[in-house]
Amino acid sequence: MANRFPDGFLWGASTSAFQVEGAWGEGGRGRSTTDRGFGIPGITDGSVASDHYHRWKEDVDLMAELGLKTYRMSFSWCRIMPDATCEPNPEALAFYDGLIDYLLEKGIEPFVTLYHFECPQALVDEFGGWLDRRMIDAFARYAEVCFRHFRGRVKLWATINEQLIATATSVNTGDTETDPKRHQGNTYQMGYHMSLAEHRAFELLRSIDPEAKIGPVCAIQVTYPLSSSPADVMAALNAEEMEQFYMLDMSVRGSYSPYAASYLRREGFYPAVEPEDDAVLHGSTPDFIGINYYSSSCVKERTEPIVFGGFPPWGAGDFVLCDNPRLEKTEWMPNGLDPIGLSIGMRKVHDRYGLPMIITENGMALSEEPDESGAIHDEQRIAYLSAHIAQVGELIEQGYPIFGYCPWSFVDVVSSHQGFAKRYGLVYVDRTDDDIRTCDRIRKDSFYWYQKVIAGNQLPE
Repeated sequence: MANRFPDGFLWGASTSAFQVEGAWGEGGRGRSTTDRGFGIPGITDGSVASDHYHRWKEDVDLMAELGLKTYRMSFSWCRIMPDATCEPNPEALAFYDGLIDYLLEKGIEPFVTLYHFECPQALVDEFGGWLDRRMIDAFARYAEVCFRHFRGRVKLWATINEQLIATATSVNTGDTETDPKRHQGNTYQMGYHMSLAEHRAFELLRSIDPEAKIGPVCAIQVTYPLSSSPADVMAALNAEEMEQFYMLDMSVRGSYSPYAASYLRREGFYPAVEPEDDAVLHGSTPDFIGINYYSSSCVKERTEPIVFGGFPPWGAGDFVLCDNPRLEKTEWMPNGLDPIGLSIGMRKVHDRYGLPMIITENGMALSEEPDESGAIHDEQRIAYLSAHIAQVGELIEQGYPIFGYCPWSFVDVVSSHQGFAKRYGLVYVDRTDDDIRTCDRIRKDSFYWYQKVIAGNQLPE
């Protein structure tokens, strides 16, 4: 690996609005689909989350202390547009004005994601959300308001975070379909509408702020065959195609691959299209691709008919998800630890699309409490981040265009399935699922370690 990263490399960290902001009933915010939560006993909702809405200035001061070059965050659509009129909320814009301006004052580049899982409940109630084509215009209106209001201040935008997850669960979409196969079909229709909305956003930004850059964020699905059997290898190819590339193909190329189109037609999932869609999908391309990566997966040949339903819902296809016996598993990382997988996945993405890339999420979840001295010693997280950053350095040395790295997450965030039992942050948030406590911030050992990485622009010796 090269000793130093390139000058100007964007060392950052990530969060999302619904997992950190809280303040559901404040500032004129509307309701979000994610407000309902998963209804798991003992797991908190996001009504307070990490209380970032009230502590954003303190958080930015911590970011500056850490030395961040960029902060990858998201706007809450339902905060900016609380109801189905899609009229912007001045209180929300003022909140984000303060945050964006203070980031810039501290020398931190805002990197804003427009859509990170939370769908405005008002639009679900009005016409069904992403299942309806009216959502395309609503998203374009939202994007236009954001682009115009923050023109010149936000120069890095992401459209939709992890379309695979964004369309897969009712909590994210508001889709109440109970038939498993129809629900699966709905995910592809919603994804198609998201792709159209995304290309509308690409075009809008070009016209409003041509100096800014924009791209999708994909949770890359690095998938290994269980064996060297040709049937297992084909299963892995099919899995990557339907869990990753069919969405990125739409984001970058504006069309499905032959296999993806064939699968969708075979299962009756091919989305409803309109004649004018083709011009929209092929009229723009992104500037970069955001890469989310935590671990790889493993599949084997499908020998039984596909059964739809269950979790993860995207596992129904010409493959069967299975355990990878060669990887070390941890409490919150059941697929196993696989830093080399990051290189494998990013090489595949670049070889297919040839676009610059930035790691927008990469992190290790742990169960954590401060020790008697009040410190959090997270050596496992440091080892995980170090191994993955080393892979990024090797890729850059080989010539791959990677311009930034943002671990997940800056502070501990509320996890949709596991609340505050599952922690990713470089900064500890003093609360639990059943006790909000103070929400005070405590720097973990990984905070100080990452601070050295950024200051030296390289991994410490």
